[in-house]
Amino acid sequence: MTRGTVKLERSNGGTQLTYAREGIVSREMEYVAAKERLEAEELRREVAEGRLVIPANRNHTNLKPIGIGRKVTVKINANIGSSPISSSLEEELAKLRTSLKYGADTVMDLSTGGDLNAIRQALLRECTAPLGTVPIYQIVKEKGALDFNEEDILEALRLQAEQGVDFFTIHCGILRKHLPLLKSRIAGIVSRGGSLIAQWMTHHHKENPFYTMFDQICEIARGYDVTLSLGDGLRPGCLADATDEAQIAELRTLGELTELAWASGVQVMIEGPGHIPFDQIQKNVELEHEYCKGAPFYVLGPVVTDIAPGYDHITSAIGATMAAYAGASYLCYVTPREHLGLPDEEDVRQGIIAYKIAAHAADIAKGIPGARDRDDEISRARANFDWAKHFALSLDPERACSLRHPDLDVDKDFCTMCGRDFCSMRISRQLKEEGSS
Repeated sequence: MTRGTVKLERSNGGTQLTYAREGIVSREMEYVAAKERLEAEELRREVAEGRLVIPANRNHTNLKPIGIGRKVTVKINANIGSSPISSSLEEELAKLRTSLKYGADTVMDLSTGGDLNAIRQALLRECTAPLGTVPIYQIVKEKGALDFNEEDILEALRLQAEQGVDFFTIHCGILRKHLPLLKSRIAGIVSRGGSLIAQWMTHHHKENPFYTMFDQICEIARGYDVTLSLGDGLRPGCLADATDEAQIAELRTLGELTELAWASGVQVMIEGPGHIPFDQIQKNVELEHEYCKGAPFYVLGPVVTDIAPGYDHITSAIGATMAAYAGASYLCYVTPREHLGLPDEEDVRQGIIAYKIAAHAADIAKGIPGARDRDDEISRARANFDWAKHFALSLDPERACSLRHPDLDVDKDFCTMCGRDFCSMRISRQLKEEGSS
């Protein structure tokens, strides 16, 4: 078909990447372009070059597609999921609803306890955002940490792809030759998936099967248009381990695999750290862009100081803003319970709000079209003491409204911080009115 042709229905076997390379603007590309205020043809070119992904498994029928890339707004992910000792399907559904309510762009099901297939199916039925998983969790839960084999991996991937999962985190870049590089680390391997694969490789004296079977993994992903999120199994878990030889060696391997995935017609994004001193964040983003040829960068935080357990939604949001401004396209939220326990629904809410702030601040700084419109509108509402509009435009209207003094009417032209006589905005408005009279 000719360049820029609109294809309203997706044919079997095609992916967003293959369509874009053929000059086809898919239904999903049109939807994303309109939402992002981009020309559809410009967005198509970004997809074709691998700089933008649209995670959209064709079996996820209630999906509202999103784009992840440097030319569109920064996206945030919310991790939910049960553990062997905590949570239930009902609790995870509640976390999903909270995630969608407060604006998570994607959700990842990291469940390791309970009936994983049932949890995933229930989440997919309700989730209108792209849903991601880490398939190694199901493999280990069902087969054991040391007893799974290559066919078990492929079987789990096929099952989850068939269910409708939009993107997989695959820890395919951690190799046996990288493990000796960890000896000088304080925290070692902090990635759950990375540690499980390192344990399997060491026990069996074999190479990482996600690496050796990458072509077969791509074949499954291409069949359903599952986006591969190449996991950072050797990400640093403390500042002292940041940007070390092990982390960079894995990143180089992920760059090689990115090109193999693209050659197979599979969309790819790259996962990144982690815990990184503030002054090293830009360097980390630049290294990913260099080694991984501009594939979208998906960072966890990064956390910029290790001394604030209970507040890591803040320490990481600081790093996330910098990472996004430097060119990361996608931020994985961190909740207040990071390093301490399984997040509950309130932790999810706080993590999402912190990361919506981080992403939005970066969008404004980067000059994304329309990014500041809401800020200007809420500023006018605040200056006019339009409390109802002020609340409606806020990221968390319920909390903003709850902090307004309950004894004050919503039409009062001051707040209780200053009161009527000391309210600077009230005085400023009076001066403006007097000056114009």
